[in-house]
Amino acid sequence: MADVDAATLARLNAGEMESVTLAELLCVDFARLIRVVSPKAAKLVPAPLAGGAGGLGITVRMELAARAMLDTHGRDAIEMCIDHRSDLVRGWAAYAIGHIDGLSLKRRLTMITPLADDPNSGVREWAWIGLRPRIAAELDHAFELLQPWTASKSPNIRRYASEITRPRGVWCAHLDTLKRNPAPGLPLLEPLNADPTKYVQDSVANWLNDASKSNPAWVKKVCAKWKRESPTRETERICRRAMRSIA
Repeated sequence: MADVDAATLARLNAGEMESVTLAELLCVDFARLIRVVSPKAAKLVPAPLAGGAGGLGITVRMELAARAMLDTHGRDAIEMCIDHRSDLVRGWAAYAIGHIDGLSLKRRLTMITPLADDPNSGVREWAWIGLRPRIAAELDHAFELLQPWTASKSPNIRRYASEITRPRGVWCAHLDTLKRNPAPGLPLLEPLNADPTKYVQDSVANWLNDASKSNPAWVKKVCAKWKRESPTRETERICRRAMRSIA
């Protein structure tokens, strides 16, 4: 983080540019950034965040900022953040969509779509992380709602359907039901088993790799079936990566 120059940091804190590296993202002063977006919401920022994060992890900081925006502006907070120049502020919109009460899962997914397809890869990550608890709470319904996403023309949208339902995932709580029995996720993965985009392939492979930690035999069986039915380079790559943790 020491490599982030003062001019860049000032622009990040002012919401004038997107973070490009993880170092840039981690050094943003959320208290300053939220004052730019909403001086009223800044008054509700918890003391640790206002005091320079206080050792809080990035996901906790994202959630606290989003909650301050919601507590101040209600649903208007989403509109204030969703098209902002700052990738972090757009990420707050994702968390707000996940946290706000009174929305169906279908409505949340509709609202999150532009963030799931955002040009910025970081925003696309916040889009699934922010909605992950809602997906976990309605997993069967989520699989049903996400099924059409696997046929999207956008690889970002196709990848989102896989990434948000990973049994283990990164920076998020595990989905214990899928760790025990990953089979319900198969109808969502099969349409992607020969996806032409490596971005999607990697997500599908990581989904199966997650499952292999608890159910290696199931993953081997799925990959064997896929390779028989889809003898393509894309499927081979997915299966090779999927089984990288299996002895």
